Amino acid sequence: MFDFSGFKEFDFNEGTPYISVTKNGVTFNKGVVLKLGCPEYVVLMINEEGKQVAIKCCTAETPRSNAFYKPNGRGVLSVRWNSRDLLSTIKSLTGWDLEKESYRVEGKLLKEENAMLFDLNRAEALS
Repeated sequence: MFDFSGFKEFDFNEGTPYISVTKNGVTFNKGVVLKLGCPEYVVLMINEEGKQVAIKCCTAETPRSNAFYKPNGRGVLSVRWNSRDLLSTIKSLTGWDLEKESYRVEGKLLKEENAMLFDLNRAEALS
């Protein structure tokens, strides 16, 4: 008999992690939430020179922590931040006109850091 120890079931429901950036806010999809383990708090970090955004799981006591995922009765597994300051910062970094277009940016899981990285240089415009 084959030894399956060390194997882990693949969850097809998680999907590819990404953020959507629209004129109304930044949405972290279900893939981001699940791949990070449904964290209650994260720290948002911005690399202005590299035009990258990252979120790192943390506790409520971590300086500059932000509430992230809260389970709800509707079963929604995405997170939306409507911060005008965050949108303004992203627009100034990228030059995007969010009144005309929205963008999708795939995330890269940084497992050892318990974080997710989004490279805004690789964004795809949504029609």
